[in-house]
Amino acid sequence: MTLIKSISGIRGTIGGRTGDTLNPLDIVKFTSAYATFIRRKAPKGSGKIVVGRDARISGEMVKSVVCGTLMGMGYDVLDIGLASTPTTELAVTMAGADGGIIITASHNPRQWNALKLLNSRGEFLTAADGAEVLAVAAAADFDYADVDHLGHCAEDSSFDQRHIDAVLGLKLVDAEAVRKAGFKVCVDTINSVGGIILPKLLDRLGVRYKLLNGTPNGNFAHNPEPLEKNLGGIMEEMRSGNYDLGIVVDPDVDRLAFICEDGKMFGEEYTLVSVADYVLAHTPGNTVSNLSSTRALRDVTERHGGHYTAAAVGEVNVTTKMKEVGAVIGGEGNGGVIYPECHYGRDALVGIALFLSSLAQKGCKVSELRATLPNYFMAKNRVDLTPDTDISAILSKVKETYRNEKVTDIDGVKIDFADKWVHLRKSNTEPIIRIYSEAPTQEEAEAIARRVMKEI
Repeated sequence: MTLIKSISGIRGTIGGRTGDTLNPLDIVKFTSAYATFIRRKAPKGSGKIVVGRDARISGEMVKSVVCGTLMGMGYDVLDIGLASTPTTELAVTMAGADGGIIITASHNPRQWNALKLLNSRGEFLTAADGAEVLAVAAAADFDYADVDHLGHCAEDSSFDQRHIDAVLGLKLVDAEAVRKAGFKVCVDTINSVGGIILPKLLDRLGVRYKLLNGTPNGNFAHNPEPLEKNLGGIMEEMRSGNYDLGIVVDPDVDRLAFICEDGKMFGEEYTLVSVADYVLAHTPGNTVSNLSSTRALRDVTERHGGHYTAAAVGEVNVTTKMKEVGAVIGGEGNGGVIYPECHYGRDALVGIALFLSSLAQKGCKVSELRATLPNYFMAKNRVDLTPDTDISAILSKVKETYRNEKVTDIDGVKIDFADKWVHLRKSNTEPIIRIYSEAPTQEEAEAIARRVMKEI
């Protein structure tokens, strides 16, 4: 059983003992701490907090505890029900709320759930703000409302449509071209909230589709991380030749992966690269992705005359850096597209609409579009941690071993060679060390990862 407190929120497995898992008592504690933090930040705010959740089996239980606790703290709750992470983010600003809580463990398996915490801008808390919430939780000094000042809960199911309206209103979303293209796509929504909102988006765009795993019941049909090894079902369906594109999202719809018309992966890393290439062709500017993302974004950005910057892993780190450098688009290589014209959050709906617009305007096949982008190969490995693992010692040894190369240590250790790189870091969401590497061939990428893993 596991409970992880990090920049990505409070995440854990369901069931077990207090202090070790995401259980009702700990949910109350961290929700109370968050409400206390929000009250300090916005003592004269709207007094409203948005709550949305993905379709996980534990979601109803967690939501009930969260909403009850917020009301007990004197906050009115706007319950938007089953909703994607980007929908909930947008709902915070659309509703003028003081903050929001997203109940989702993103790509983690079904036994996990989490509280993702938002500020009044509908963005994830900074590391400093997250640390403050954890400090408040540790002190457990909460001031609950008396009977005359309890909060109330209201339900509002309008935000899916409002989210879609915002996406279709983007200047670079060419809905007319997409409708004329007459695309037929296959979509895997992993039996979560993507099965609710993506059909609405595709209907508005005039796209014909077949929906796989579209029942939002939380019984994930396969490992929910949208990686090639988990997507055999939709890849086999795509090989029938009946579709122009395959679309895959994770349970909370902030990660996005495409599959070519021939059933081959477009490449999760290339979701952001392809969308950025389209955006930069119309609005030249700077870009940002995290240290574990492909060099292809750098190449595409420079080809359009912009400047690329790498940020530490974690969505809030990317968005902070994007604001610093005035990036017109950014995101993460895990299929996360952040387009500030809509909002500062990873949004699969934005990624789908922009990608389809690009494809329609170019009039080419998905595989042909992929062939226009710089080609790199990435290996994504992991090392499971034990309680006595000395992570700092491991990273220090790697840094010392490769001291003659370009080393970046703002988030773990990344070694940049002339034609490849390898990045080691402790995961924010799982008890593991991630080892990502990239090179001109898959063999080289795997080889440099094995070399580093052997040395540690």
